[in-house]
Amino acid sequence: MIRPFRVDVPDAVLADLRERIRRTRWPDQVPGIGWEQGTELAYLQDLLRYWAEEFDWREQERRLNAYPHFMADLDGATVHFVHLKRGGVPLILTHGWPSAFVEMLPLVPLLDGFDLVIPSLPGYGFSPRPPHTGVNYRYVARLWQRLMRELGYERYGAHGGDFGSGVAALMALEDPGPLIGIHLTNLDIGPEGEARTEAEREYLATRQRWDDVERGYSAIQSTKPQTLGYGLTDSPAGLAAWIIEKWRSWTDTGGDPVARFGADFLLTLITLYWVTGSITPSIRDYWDNRWTGVTVGDRIEVPTAIARFCHQFVFEGEPPREWVERLYNVTRWTPMPRGGHFAPVEEPELVAADLREFFSVR
Repeated sequence: MIRPFRVDVPDAVLADLRERIRRTRWPDQVPGIGWEQGTELAYLQDLLRYWAEEFDWREQERRLNAYPHFMADLDGATVHFVHLKRGGVPLILTHGWPSAFVEMLPLVPLLDGFDLVIPSLPGYGFSPRPPHTGVNYRYVARLWQRLMRELGYERYGAHGGDFGSGVAALMALEDPGPLIGIHLTNLDIGPEGEARTEAEREYLATRQRWDDVERGYSAIQSTKPQTLGYGLTDSPAGLAAWIIEKWRSWTDTGGDPVARFGADFLLTLITLYWVTGSITPSIRDYWDNRWTGVTVGDRIEVPTAIARFCHQFVFEGEPPREWVERLYNVTRWTPMPRGGHFAPVEEPELVAADLREFFSVR
């Protein structure tokens, strides 16, 4: 059921990618508007020039293959994951959208005392999405718990951000027994029901204001992902523009994701989506997760750590503690001085330190 895996993209796929980039048909842009209407033209052109002419995928492939990769066949699904056995507390680390397992790799050298399982969500990268609907938080939570059992772990912790935080939450809600604790760098699932305090009401109002100006991507991905997928699957420029805009607006970059993360990291991420053809299956997460699986009165009793990053721009910040505690058993609440939505790659030292301290007392 579990077998080794090696990243190895055919030369023809890379050659086709470079040719498509060079033949991009560019749109115009309103002069002086910058990023106001979406990804800036000149910024994207510079990134794609580097992608076609200088970016060395083979070097990135060598770096990825320095980690032990595996594939597992579980309950009709095939899951790609990195697995590092070190004889310590087992942790499963789950990314979100538009991200991939590479977001978690900066944590590896900082969590030397832990066994790490770093899977690719179904439909992302090397994990094919099962050919049916309903591949939601609950489905993946059950899949991850099956994976951990197959790896021989009876007790373990779970960490997640974005969709990964929703998966960790459903693992704790549905089958809490094996979980030592869950650690979240943002909340994808909150409590159901009306706001009870002024702080909760203000948070929900702020969230609605964010929805009004930033939620367009989610509206189309949760209603017509197939239609959007044709363009993103066929055009490297379209794919890069769609992803880079989120990595700019959701992170603590000062407006320049290339300067913050480096072109090689961002293009490794985007290339993973391209060579696996996984952008369309990945955005189906928004269709399948239109309902979170949480109802009024649900309560997660598993000890929960919340790492609050101060530049978490999705929803313009994170909710007040009393709102979070209506659903989660919050035993650790850590305000972070910097960092945003993709915290493990933005501030790996802060995330790793919080993980070490939380799970060292479990």
